[in-house]
Amino acid sequence: MYSKMEVFSDLSERLNYNLSNFPLYVRKGELRQFEKYAAACHWHSDLEFIFVLEGSMDFFVNGTVNRIEKNNGIFVNSKRLHYGFSADMADCSYIVVVIHPSLIGKEAWVGKEYWEEKFGPNSEDFILLTDKTLWHREILDTVYRIYDEMHGQQCNPLRLLSKAIALCADIGEQLKHHTGHFPNDRLWEAVWRMTGFIHENYENKIVLDEIAAAGSVCRSRCCELFSTYIGQTPNAYLMEYRIQKSCEMLQETDRTISEIAISCGFQSASYFTFRFRKEMGLVPLEYRRRIAEL
Repeated sequence: MYSKMEVFSDLSERLNYNLSNFPLYVRKGELRQFEKYAAACHWHSDLEFIFVLEGSMDFFVNGTVNRIEKNNGIFVNSKRLHYGFSADMADCSYIVVVIHPSLIGKEAWVGKEYWEEKFGPNSEDFILLTDKTLWHREILDTVYRIYDEMHGQQCNPLRLLSKAIALCADIGEQLKHHTGHFPNDRLWEAVWRMTGFIHENYENKIVLDEIAAAGSVCRSRCCELFSTYIGQTPNAYLMEYRIQKSCEMLQETDRTISEIAISCGFQSASYFTFRFRKEMGLVPLEYRRRIAEL
């Protein structure tokens, strides 16, 4: 049942989880940290929960866009193309919790089978979470408690694990079954493979022919699919993704500018600084300083 999308598991976005060997990503973020107040469109095997703290954001999931207001949120199912943005360039602060399926183990057991059934391709792509529905509020409260536990003075990994598993169990019970709801599986597969190729290889030199080959399409078809499903050219997507990963490294690591430049596929620190300033409006060191002050 799940094999149709399992082929993408090695091409998903690589996340910098908070704790080593504990695949749980829990952080606060702001839209202003992204180029033009828009994250790069991406996908991963993880489940994702967003809880908006201040402001509002628009959120794209597999071709559908919804507005998420303050105190509301969204659940995004595994392996769905998604990103948050602000069409009017307004800031928004939020908590994001991302849970990888390996958190429940890699060996086959009934819990793994349940996960694959609930969070596979035949389940809903997303659920909007509002503060007006009781079980929605409970999900959002759990997201907030997970953040507090992860970033508290005495982080308890067992408590984190129990809350994360409970979160998955609670949302899984609410997901509806939708057989064959992808509009065109073959085209979606090509887009997944091409974006996945970029996620896996963004630190290397990449040319359009390689992106197209990853989706088994020609160059013109590659550009057409990126325009239709993502709203960008392949090269623009690649540059935006590299800039986003560099922002994460500036925020979450103490790597030098030169190290980040090479890690994100830029030819030199000077070229990275040039592109970063063009896209973000400030140089990398200034971005790191401002993020640290938040």
